[in-house]
Amino acid sequence: MTLKTNPRYHRGLDKLREIDGQAGERVVASLADIAPDFARYLIEFPFGDIYSRPGLDLRSREIAVVAALTAMGNAMPQLRVHLHGALNVGVTREEIVEVIMQMAVYAGFPAALNGLGAAREVFAIVGAEGDPPA
Repeated sequence: MTLKTNPRYHRGLDKLREIDGQAGERVVASLADIAPDFARYLIEFPFGDIYSRPGLDLRSREIAVVAALTAMGNAMPQLRVHLHGALNVGVTREEIVEVIMQMAVYAGFPAALNGLGAAREVFAIVGAEGDPPA
């Protein structure tokens, strides 16, 4: 089966575009020269399999991802991509800040501070580009 005929890949790519628009595609493209198989896995499993499940809407999924990446404290580039995604699927700036602040309780103040710094960066970029759809 090729990528052109792989329904899992196409389902994942469609979901990635729905969430992250061009930001997610840039991440995938950045892997093409070093690990194209990893880029395919990144589309197929998280987006083709997990994000496409019916149990949660995309808004809820992105809130969970923002919380998890903030708590990890070592995934700031991925957090910035998912902050864009959260805004794209209707999570408000206020909700993002609250989720990140909540992580101070479970992951510590340094993780929350780093998350708030990432949010500040994304909000500034989004503010320059125009607000995403509500």
